[in-house]
Amino acid sequence: MIKLGFIGTGNMGSAIIKGISASGLSAEIYAYDKDTEKLSALPANPCGSAPELVSLCKYVLLAVKPQVLGSVLDEIKDSVTHETVFISICAGISEKFIRSRTIPDAKVVLVMPNTPMMLGMGASAMSTDEKTSQEEFAFARSVIESCGIAEVVPMDKMKEIICINGSSPAFIYLFAKGFVDYAAENGIDPDAALKLFAATLKGSAEMLTSSGMTVDELIKQVSSPGGTTIAGLDKLYEGKLTDDVNAACTACTRRAYELSQ
Repeated sequence: MIKLGFIGTGNMGSAIIKGISASGLSAEIYAYDKDTEKLSALPANPCGSAPELVSLCKYVLLAVKPQVLGSVLDEIKDSVTHETVFISICAGISEKFIRSRTIPDAKVVLVMPNTPMMLGMGASAMSTDEKTSQEEFAFARSVIESCGIAEVVPMDKMKEIICINGSSPAFIYLFAKGFVDYAAENGIDPDAALKLFAATLKGSAEMLTSSGMTVDELIKQVSSPGGTTIAGLDKLYEGKLTDDVNAACTACTRRAYELSQ
């Protein structure tokens, strides 16, 4: 049976382990975390050290903070072989960085997940190169898709994609806060407003992916000439909302490149 090891069992690592367990994916799961108490609550075989885990497993999912990944890779490099496949969910970390701290031709699959993965509703971007076989990448994708959907993007766009799916939940939550705060200011129960807005987000997302309409067509469908929606849209255009989104995405990507150095 395929052996898959997790280094790091925080929110995202533990979410993937639980997703695999629920999906019935055929794999023997191992895990290592400095906080050993986290391991007892997970359906995984605990390991006493990161090098021990790497020695046992063909697939190694790196789920630690990007700032500490370098020291983790230094610790495990002597256990890495040409058969090891790294699956990294560390934001902003490149395949070159992982290879520079382990072996030059290491097999690397990069993943940009997002926090809805904790509910089994993740939206993850994935990439790899020719060093990883199609079969190996297919297995890595099945691991990530146990907690949601995955889309393949070019490896040189993995930093640019972070703002699209990785950071965007925070941007959406801030947008939602504006509506909920408005409701409270106008005497509407914030809990009721939040439920209505959240359901609207879900429905709007489904319209984006299933209606067959473009974004512009969907906007027009809601916007009756001279109506309330147009009045609100005019203010959003006046405030240059799309320019602000672009600026947020640009800042997010710039920081990703800084972290990768």
